[in-house]
Amino acid sequence: MQLKWTAVALAALSVVACGKKEEAAAPAAAPAPTAAAPAPAAPPAAQTLVVKIGHVGPVSGPIAHLGKDNELGAKMAIEDLNAKGVKIGDKVAKFELLAEDDAGDPKQGTAVAQKLVDSKVNGVVGHLNSGTTIPASKLYSDAGIPQVSPSATNPKYTRQGFKTTFRVVADDTQLGGTLGRYAVQTLNGKKIAVIDDRTAYGQGVAEEFSKAAKEAGATIVGHEFTTDKSTDFNAILTKLKGQSPDILFFGGMDAVGGPMLKQVKQLGLNVKFMGGDGLCTGELAKLAGDAIGEEMVVCAEAGGVDGDFKAPLDTWKAKFKEKNGVDVQIYAPYVYDAVQVLAAAMEKAGSADPEKYLPEVGKVNHKGLTGPITFDEKGDIKGGALTLYTYKGGQRTQLAVVR
Repeated sequence: MQLKWTAVALAALSVVACGKKEEAAAPAAAPAPTAAAPAPAAPPAAQTLVVKIGHVGPVSGPIAHLGKDNELGAKMAIEDLNAKGVKIGDKVAKFELLAEDDAGDPKQGTAVAQKLVDSKVNGVVGHLNSGTTIPASKLYSDAGIPQVSPSATNPKYTRQGFKTTFRVVADDTQLGGTLGRYAVQTLNGKKIAVIDDRTAYGQGVAEEFSKAAKEAGATIVGHEFTTDKSTDFNAILTKLKGQSPDILFFGGMDAVGGPMLKQVKQLGLNVKFMGGDGLCTGELAKLAGDAIGEEMVVCAEAGGVDGDFKAPLDTWKAKFKEKNGVDVQIYAPYVYDAVQVLAAAMEKAGSADPEKYLPEVGKVNHKGLTGPITFDEKGDIKGGALTLYTYKGGQRTQLAVVR
């Protein structure tokens, strides 16, 4: 048994030995090539954050030219922010504009406001009119969405106790008050007639004008009413003519003011014609034709720049015309600034979440196209400017900037 095992073992060892011999005789295999070192990883691309900004204005109806002006200002702001590559937190923001038409109608205004709320916009710029801005503001407040109006001047807008309402122009208390004092102290008005269109804007600015004019020593000889869609004013103008006023103030928009001026001329009513920012547009001369007169119309815009801000704003207005083929009407620069204010607050907060960046809107200190922008506790701009204008040779001509 032992011998048999030894023989088998010897045979196995012989086979192994032969295998090793052949292995040694075989040429050595070439070493495997060394793998190239991997290229350094590219830095991760910055993540994108989509930020939706809602804009609402009347881009249909009689004051569509003003609504389109505002919307074009919003579009230019969005384009400039995206070109700049604004970072909010650690993400690059991609701003998108959701533009809606309220046709200057309060019911449509609240409908499109709800649409923007449902679309989960991060902020809203608008509306243009006080009559649409005020009812819509309740919906934005309930949703916690910051709202910056570039043009609604009725004081009630920021006096409802909402934390979400801001505006970048002076209100009717300043606007109407300044015009009322100017009517008496500069234009020597003694007997003043007033017409308003019964909108929140028209009524508000007319009341503030009348209050300031009376305090300055004038007599209000009549106060008549029309609507924002009227075209025939002969009855109320004839009635007021009988009171022999030296100044006629109209609280309303240019689409009504232009035809009214034509009928003022037809009736031979020899007055200075005054109005607020809704009247004070580049379009008024076209709407009134030769009834615009020479320095017959005096109006004020809720806003205005002087000093170091004038040249940059003039450059921007030239860019606006080159890009859009039309002149700025009134508030496009204020819309531009309102969008920029929202973006600045988001940057500061590091978030586009309305709840997180809303506190920063109230604390913003922004150097805008239209001047420095900071807000008081109500959301009104501090030190809001007003610009007084007249019309010469069919062109709107600046008289003065007051604060």
